[in-house]
Amino acid sequence: MRVIFMGTPDFSVPVLDALKDAGHDIVAVYSQPPRPAGRGKKDRPTSVHARALELGLEVRHPVSLRHEEALNDFADLNADVAVVVAYGLILPQAILDAPKHGCLNIHASLLPRWRGAAPIHRAIMAGDAQTGVCIMQMEAGLDTGPVLLHEATDIGAAETTGALHDRLSVMGARLIVQALDQLSDLTPKGQPNDGVTYAEKISKDEARVDWLKPATEVDRLIRGLSPFPGAWCEIAGERVKLLGCRPSTGAGSAGQVLGGFEIACGTGSVVITRAQRAGKRAMSAQEVLLGLTLGTSIN
Repeated sequence: MRVIFMGTPDFSVPVLDALKDAGHDIVAVYSQPPRPAGRGKKDRPTSVHARALELGLEVRHPVSLRHEEALNDFADLNADVAVVVAYGLILPQAILDAPKHGCLNIHASLLPRWRGAAPIHRAIMAGDAQTGVCIMQMEAGLDTGPVLLHEATDIGAAETTGALHDRLSVMGARLIVQALDQLSDLTPKGQPNDGVTYAEKISKDEARVDWLKPATEVDRLIRGLSPFPGAWCEIAGERVKLLGCRPSTGAGSAGQVLGGFEIACGTGSVVITRAQRAGKRAMSAQEVLLGLTLGTSIN
C-alpha cells in the first residue's frame, strides 16, 4: 500500500520500521519540526525524523496542516492510508479524508479508557490491571473513532511507564501491519459510551510525591512517571527524581526515613531503588546515598 507515516517520538519508531519491513511503500514521513536540544541548544530532529532519514525516506515537518499548501501537498501523495502514532498535531478533516482508506491511529490504551495524551502513564497511576493497543479509524473527535483491532496485555506489578511504553510500541507495530494486511476484511466497531476516561497531560504539581498517601498510590505514581517526567520530592532542599521503588510494610510518620532509602507513607512505606539528583544521571539508590544525606524525613 502507499502509506503516509505520521509520528514523532521513540514510541513511533518501531512502527515505521515494521511498515518498511512489511514492504509497504512509505511515500512520505511527517514528524514534528526539529527543536533546540542539548547543551548547545542546536536543532535536533525527532526520533522518527532521524530514523526516516536512515531509511532513505522523504521527511516533512510542517508547523501546521491547516494551510492550503500543506493540505495540497498531503493530498498530492495519493496515499492509500495514513498511519498516525504520537504525531503531535491535530489533523483537520481534509487531512483525515485525503487517503483512500483514511487515517489509522495506533493508540496505547483499550479505548474508550484513557483517550488523550498520556494513556500509559495514567493506566499505571490508576492501578489498572490491564491495558493494550487499539488500531482506530481517526475522526474529528479526540480518540473517538471506531476500532479495527485491539489487543490487551497485563500490567506488571513492578512495571514502569518506560517498560510498558516499549512493550506497547512493539505490539502496536505488529497490530498495524496486521490491520493493513486485513483491511478489506475488518469491520470498524464504534466505541461504547460507557467507560470513557481521559488521559490528561501530567502536570508539574501532581508529579510531586505526597507521602501522606498510601504506599500503593505512591508506588504507582513513581512507576507511572518513570522515566519521564519523573515523580519528585525535596531532600535537604534539593529536588530529587524518584524513578524506581517497591512498596513495603514499614511504619512511621509520613515522609519519615526508616533506614536506607525507605520512606514511610500514610500507610506502609516505599523503598526507593533508583533516583536522579539535579544535573546528574539516574543512579541506583545505593549510588545516590553515597553523596546524599537523607536526614530523618523528606518532603
